Amino acid sequence: MSAVSMPAPAVDLTPGRPTLLADSSALIWRALARWRRDPGPLIASLGFNILIVLMFAYLFGGALQVPGGGSYREFLMPGMFVMTMVFGISLTTIAVAEDLERGVTDRLRSMPVSPLAPLAARAVADMLFALVTLGVLLLTGLAIGWRAHGGAAATLAAVGLILLLRFALIWVGIFLGLVARGQTAVVAVQTLEFPLGFLSNAFVAPSTMPAWLGAVAAWNPLSATVGATRELFGNPGWGGDSWAAQHYPWLAVLWPLVLVAVFLPLSVARYRRLAG
Repeated sequence: MSAVSMPAPAVDLTPGRPTLLADSSALIWRALARWRRDPGPLIASLGFNILIVLMFAYLFGGALQVPGGGSYREFLMPGMFVMTMVFGISLTTIAVAEDLERGVTDRLRSMPVSPLAPLAARAVADMLFALVTLGVLLLTGLAIGWRAHGGAAATLAAVGLILLLRFALIWVGIFLGLVARGQTAVVAVQTLEFPLGFLSNAFVAPSTMPAWLGAVAAWNPLSATVGATRELFGNPGWGGDSWAAQHYPWLAVLWPLVLVAVFLPLSVARYRRLAG
């Protein structure tokens, strides 16, 4: 879903005094102001996520067997929560790529702005939208019959793992936005979101796949978060005897940290090369 181009709101930055906190705050407000001026793409994104949930819940539910005979919708929702975090990659990529194409990044580079501020502001702004998205999906899940049975602490831990994954994927999206050129590259990123999401344990048990493909799915970072959140929510899951399946809670923390450790410095390095 491509965002509609709008004039960028003015950024109030203090000349000659670049600081990461002050400059990031100003740029976060810029992003929020842009959403307020042009909420269409964000509303469309939320509507798309709700539509996908309803399609799986009411159209495809009868074709899937729930492990142990539990509630299909309780089985479904942890996977959908994680999938919506994956769909956010393209929103981040589009926002970063559009700033490059419209010259916003060049204008920021010409101002006394902390070189890390634009990236930090994008990460914070997208995390705020991730909170809204996840909140809407939680309410949607409750409306169709999903429930969390693990208690308040376990439920908060599951939400934290989902948002941790989203934070890691934001840096993937930032990096791709900095290296992408043109709408074709952005469309390619959007196209890859679905294979990344479906090549996991969100909807199909890795044990039913060919051995090599099942191993890839079992070690997919999304599988770790889906498996861990199903356990924390007290929802039915696939289980599994692989080492990865037995350690999904740990991998749900480790994988996002690895992604951040890789893509945050890559994004910073790429941005600095742009500024060179």
